[in-house]
Amino acid sequence: MESRTRRLTVSSIAALAAAALVAGCGGSGSTGSSGADGDTLTLWTHNAGNAAEYGVVKQIVKDFNAGQSKYKVKIQAFPQGSYNDSVVAAASAKKLPCILDVDGPNVPNWAWGGYLAPLDLSKGKVAVKDQLTSTVATYQDKTYAFGFYDVALTMYSRKSVLKKYDIRVPTLDQPWTKGEFMDALAKIKASGKFKNTLDLGTGDPGEWWPYAYSPMLQSFGGDLIDRSAYKTAKGALNGEKAVEWGKWFRSLVTKGYAPQKSSKSPADDFRNGKTAIQWDGSWSAQANTDKFGSDLAILPPVDFGDGPKIGGASWQWGMSSTCSNKEGAQAYLNFSRQTKYFVDFAKATGTIAATDAAAQQVKGYETGGQFNIFLKAAQEFAVVRPVTPAYPYISTVFSKTARDILAGANVSSALDQAVSQIDNNLSTNNYSTGS
Repeated sequence: MESRTRRLTVSSIAALAAAALVAGCGGSGSTGSSGADGDTLTLWTHNAGNAAEYGVVKQIVKDFNAGQSKYKVKIQAFPQGSYNDSVVAAASAKKLPCILDVDGPNVPNWAWGGYLAPLDLSKGKVAVKDQLTSTVATYQDKTYAFGFYDVALTMYSRKSVLKKYDIRVPTLDQPWTKGEFMDALAKIKASGKFKNTLDLGTGDPGEWWPYAYSPMLQSFGGDLIDRSAYKTAKGALNGEKAVEWGKWFRSLVTKGYAPQKSSKSPADDFRNGKTAIQWDGSWSAQANTDKFGSDLAILPPVDFGDGPKIGGASWQWGMSSTCSNKEGAQAYLNFSRQTKYFVDFAKATGTIAATDAAAQQVKGYETGGQFNIFLKAAQEFAVVRPVTPAYPYISTVFSKTARDILAGANVSSALDQAVSQIDNNLSTNNYSTGS
């Protein structure tokens, strides 16, 4: 089972990538070719330090190479810590591999910069239309990457705790309203039995902040950017609904419901009984089940007024624009699009398979399975992060703004400043619209 820190890394990759893009081609596209030596194609992955997922990648490459004689794929695996720098350096030098994995929210930035080429996935055995929307990355109506899996945000509690304090167990069809949620927190807080009534994981750095908390903003009716044209954050991030979200977010600390900064191990705090309700993800489901068994309560996100929302998109696969053998790269990517590989990735990573057909073959995620709630949540509630090359910058600005709000900054002023910074970035870089 992988941690959320490992799954959510767009900020570290994208911040470096964005700098390289702006300093390099500036959105005008790349020239030259690389990534292949004749019919031998290079594939890069960040999974060197993750034996289970890397094993699936190696199996697909082995099967592809054995199944035909025209192309050969060679793997170069990096530890995640060095993958970021390696990709950025190669992109700047126009020496990217033909095939590479990329964090989903980062795809528009790389597509805009000319480092990724559009894909034709029509020859794969799994149709794009059958995938979770969050696992297919598009930009300006073209597909640039696809993933084999996703994860889902959720709240964990214990049925016995909710019953003790006469709190309704929410369902996908009837999630908690804001009022119900706040009443539940008040009841638990009043008992004095828990160190943390609610733990939002605020001690985690980086991409966790927009991934975990912008869905709450969206459920209030705000957003990180106005998605009608992707040209401004005004109104979306500093409008009435966004301000309401910010004041509520801060109130969780002032009312003593949640710590301003969580411990380094919020999942352990939940499993050790220090936390009553934890905002976490599907990656913790098995460990929590092992601890609490049938007493574990897996709860859907709260409906704060505009419907329940969770973040969407994880690691995906694409083809570099500088690949000198795009036909071979496309052949490999289409070959990989078989249900059995979607199943293998989901099992290896403890994640949600990107298709319903694959999910039915993963224990617990099948219809009626204990973890099927995650698949349904990903299907019904997932919102991809803004499809714009500006997302790496938006992510950084939102993360700082949310931290400032929790620390007591004036909500309206903080959000206004965030909008000003984001809009200036959009204007300065002349980003084209998302899709």
